[in-house]
Amino acid sequence: MYDSDQRKILSVLCHGSIFFSTTLVSVGIPIAALFLSSDPVVKDNAKEAINFHFNVWLYGIIIAILAFVTLGALGLILGPILFLFHWGLPILGIVQILNNPDQVYRYPFIFRVF
Repeated sequence: MYDSDQRKILSVLCHGSIFFSTTLVSVGIPIAALFLSSDPVVKDNAKEAINFHFNVWLYGIIIAILAFVTLGALGLILGPILFLFHWGLPILGIVQILNNPDQVYRYPFIFRVF
């Protein structure tokens, strides 16, 4: 049996790490949790958080290219959508984990590498 409080804290840290920065530092927390924890729920939450980081970066690059090509027009439309995606979904994930720490939170609209 795994410690429920530790599971909750580590899972929330994995999903909340996106708020620390959008650099490689923020993805380091879920990577550390993935390798240091033996809890399968924490490992799955860490993988999901890593996948979300990669997706946010990919969508940001795509939106930046589209904004450049369209002289900013698509950036004005897609930028706020990415902002809501980037900030809203991790908040939803944290709330879901706090309510049910034994279930893995799955982000919608992402490609899973792991």
